[in-house]
Amino acid sequence: MTSLPFATDLPPVTREDWLKLVEGVLKGAAYDKKLVTPTYEGLALDALPPRKVDPAIVAGRAAGAPWTIALRVDQPDPAGAGAQALEDLDGGASGLDLVFAASPQAYGFGLPEGADLDAVLKDVLLDLIDVRLLSGGFRGAEVAQSFAALVAARGFDPAQVKISFGLDPLGDLAATGALPAPWATQARTFADASARLADKGFAGPIARADGALYHAAGASDAQELAVVLATAVAYLRAYAEAGVPLDIAAGRIEAALTADVNQTATIAKMRAIRLLWAAVLRESGAAAAPLKLHATTAWRSMTRRDPYVNLLRTTIAAFAAGVGGADGVTVLPFTQPIGLPDGFARRLARNTQVMLIEESNVHRVADPAAGAGAVEAHTDGLCEKAWEIFRAIEAKGGLATALESGWLKGEIAAVAARRAKDVATRKAPITGTSEFPILVQAVPEVLAPAPAPAPAPAGALAAHRIAEPFEALRDAAEAAATTPSVFLATLGTVADFTARATFAKNFFEAGGLAAPVPDGFADRAALVAAFKASGTAFACLASSDAVYAAEAAEVSDLLKEAGATTVWVAGKPAEEAALKAAGIGGFIFAGCDALATLKQAQAAAGLAA
Repeated sequence: MTSLPFATDLPPVTREDWLKLVEGVLKGAAYDKKLVTPTYEGLALDALPPRKVDPAIVAGRAAGAPWTIALRVDQPDPAGAGAQALEDLDGGASGLDLVFAASPQAYGFGLPEGADLDAVLKDVLLDLIDVRLLSGGFRGAEVAQSFAALVAARGFDPAQVKISFGLDPLGDLAATGALPAPWATQARTFADASARLADKGFAGPIARADGALYHAAGASDAQELAVVLATAVAYLRAYAEAGVPLDIAAGRIEAALTADVNQTATIAKMRAIRLLWAAVLRESGAAAAPLKLHATTAWRSMTRRDPYVNLLRTTIAAFAAGVGGADGVTVLPFTQPIGLPDGFARRLARNTQVMLIEESNVHRVADPAAGAGAVEAHTDGLCEKAWEIFRAIEAKGGLATALESGWLKGEIAAVAARRAKDVATRKAPITGTSEFPILVQAVPEVLAPAPAPAPAPAGALAAHRIAEPFEALRDAAEAAATTPSVFLATLGTVADFTARATFAKNFFEAGGLAAPVPDGFADRAALVAAFKASGTAFACLASSDAVYAAEAAEVSDLLKEAGATTVWVAGKPAEEAALKAAGIGGFIFAGCDALATLKQAQAAAGLAA
């Protein structure tokens, strides 16, 4: 029998060893171009980072403790919302997010302001769960006092109620575009409202530094971190000026971050905020203290088309938030962009987390990503970039000034524009929307359809989903009397046309144009007959560069004689100039501006602009 060495007897594998293997795969391509990923904050992430030696554990939850499984309570009818809350708690949720209509995270629904919280929380044992209040419109203190009155009326000890009141006047400023009073006055009002709640004996976080709206408006991870940090520091100052000791003030603040579909980035972001907060406390002279951290899956990444893919997105995000050390996680139901989620969508939202905790035991290890080269490098990079942006905000006079002046909105808009370009060119593909669309698919049931979003006030940040431009194309196509289509003229053998025909089908259907792929044609007469039978005046050739060079011009002329008003080519062939001269009207290829091209394609297919 051959004796195999133990792993400890094998020579260590070096980075150079890996690079030699990589060179064979790259086949001469530049490593930096293929395996170094740039981020929107300017980081350059190596695909083969070294493991960090003797890494420090970034403390999150208590070791081995599960995070809170939070479910949104956002049904406008208080009684219906209460029934949902009980169903969610019975089904495994351990916390509730009470989302009010004025919250920027309501997404068209939410509890009405002044809602009867006794009806919403009927039969809910408030001392056994975590509750978070998500209000808006500078009504946080009013909502908080209503909840405090409910606790008193039911005879609960405030100190035993795990409540995050969520006072966030700077978040309200970002959502409305203006403060009701100068920030110095508003800060005193905020501190006074906090003091009234603290005096009642509540021990949970009172203020919240929330990054959700900034992320939904297009902020990079570093920008979101910086804004959350700047918000927390502004509240820390407000408490200090009101005479609250720093150590007590720090415990009154909760951080809330967005968990997105980039797993490594989300884990790194959760770790980074704790390191950044520790630096703030250290520089302030306050004692080190844990930060209460909640994560909510990203609204920005949700889609209305092929919404079942949202289940994959939120699972990745929830996993990353849990691994990153979040104390609580809220998963948006997969139908949230379509309308008010029903019981099925809510069950999947909570079961996503139940399975991660109860079946996968993701929570068992504290900071399991510690030492992993990719996560450590991303964490360090985010900390560095976020601290730079935080200092820039402070140099502007603080977050209130940065928002009121429009500076921060402009900075976020610049990043959002870069991301929008990547979405348009499909450099940032959206599965089920810009890539691999499904033209005919049943829409999941919701309790009520989503209303059209109201325009954001002047100066305010506006939440958006990156899929919206492609969804608008699909909406326009589906509003037509008949489904617009494109005739794919497949030339040559199956080997010649399959790749580009498949690409063209996915490309056009992302814009709502039906593009069935033929099996090929016996001769030119069969091709022309099929085109005439297709009912469209828009054709696209699909084949290899060699076939294009030999046949494209001839076939284009035949199609035009048969009634084609426009003939395009799938691909970016070497003979592009010659094909244009021969009358080819357009080209679709990887990296083109798909949004702009699809708008042209819709017009070519007879869809009115």
